[in-house]
Amino acid sequence: MVELTVLRWLHIVCMVYWLGGEWGVFQTSYNIVNRKLSMEERKRHLETAYRIDILARTGILLLFPLGFHMGTYWGVQPHGGWALVASWSIFTAWVLLCWSAFYFRETDRGIMLTKIDERLRFILIPVIIICSVSSLLGHGPFVALEGMRWFSVKILIFSGLLMIGLYLRFIMREWTTVFRQLAIKHDDELEAKLEKSIRTSRYIAYLYWVGILSVAFLGATKPF
Repeated sequence: MVELTVLRWLHIVCMVYWLGGEWGVFQTSYNIVNRKLSMEERKRHLETAYRIDILARTGILLLFPLGFHMGTYWGVQPHGGWALVASWSIFTAWVLLCWSAFYFRETDRGIMLTKIDERLRFILIPVIIICSVSSLLGHGPFVALEGMRWFSVKILIFSGLLMIGLYLRFIMREWTTVFRQLAIKHDDELEAKLEKSIRTSRYIAYLYWVGILSVAFLGATKPF
C-alpha cells in the first residue's frame, strides 16, 4: 500500500503541473501576440510559454502509466507484469522525445521531433479510445463492472484531452514557424495569422480545463 500511496502522490503532482501549466501558457499567450511589445520581448514570452508547457506535457504523459499502475491495486485493470513494463517504457520514451523536441525547439530538428511526437498521438490515441470503449461494452481490457466503470470513462476522457492537446501542439509549432519568419521581416498577414490561431486556441483551452477537472473528479470520487 506504500507503493499505491506514492503513485497517488505522483499522480496528483502530474495533474497539478498539467492544469497549472496550461493556465500559464494561456496567460502568456496574451503577450506573445501583443504588437505593442517589441519582437524581442514577445520572443521572451514565447520562450516562457515553452518552458511552462514542457512541464505540462510531462505531467500529461506520465498520468497514463501512473493511473494504469494504480489500476492494478484497485482491480479496475487486471494487467500487471509485462503490461506495466510496456506502459512505463512507452510513455517514458515519449516523455524523452518531448524533452528532446523542447531542447531543440528553435531549430529544424526540434520541429522534426515535434512532428514525430504528433504522429505518435495518431497511433496511441485511437488505441486508448478502443480500449476504453471496448471495456465499457464489457469486452476488456479494463474491468468495467458496477462501481468500476469510472476508470474506463476516465481513460476515454483522457484520450479526448490528448486530441485537444494534439491540436494545441499544432498551434505552438505554428508559433515557432511564424516567429522565425517575423524575425526576418515584419508582416501584417503573419501577425493576423498568429492572433487568429491563439484566439481560437483560447476557446479550446476552456474545454480542455473542463476535461482536466472531469478526469480529476472521476479519479478522486470514483462515482460509478
